[in-house]
Amino acid sequence: MSISAKVRSHRMSPQAVLCVAGSYNMIGPDSPAIEAMTDFARVTAATISADASLIQANSTMIARGVRLLIVTGESGSLLGLITARDTLGEKPVQVSQARGGKPNELIVADLMCPVGDIDIIYLKDVVNARVVDILDAMRAVGRQHLLVEDADPLTGEPRVRGVFSATHIGRLLGVPVQTFDIARTFGEIEAALAN
Repeated sequence: MSISAKVRSHRMSPQAVLCVAGSYNMIGPDSPAIEAMTDFARVTAATISADASLIQANSTMIARGVRLLIVTGESGSLLGLITARDTLGEKPVQVSQARGGKPNELIVADLMCPVGDIDIIYLKDVVNARVVDILDAMRAVGRQHLLVEDADPLTGEPRVRGVFSATHIGRLLGVPVQTFDIARTFGEIEAALAN
């Protein structure tokens, strides 16, 4: 049965097998870095409000399958970011003890990394970079995530265009990365690249 003049359907081969996600590396260390970036022009960024509870933040991360949320204000302004490491690590206990409260009383604003402290790279540099260059940049700043900035073509204002995630890069390289330990994460990725 024909679908259109340009695209025709065919009967499936009886020998066909199912492609298994992660059964081969989708990128390599010398692949263009842009292939490993989550591009917010194509994928909606995972966001949360600054007054959301840590339970809401964790639930949002689980539902979206991410470990980083961009914290936004009422008008959509960028306030910061929060990671699973922030919400599930020792930080909530330390902050709540210092305030004389309980970890479940904290909100995203209490633990987020504010905009002024976020390390970014520019899209114009990403275009000419390789995956290994991004991993080196992430290691240099000691982060498992690195935001990418460009300029809005209509207004010229800076905007967050995308994000690199060590976990996502690991998956694309065929390396299962399931840790908050930055040194271990990069160690697992480097070991896979050496093979």
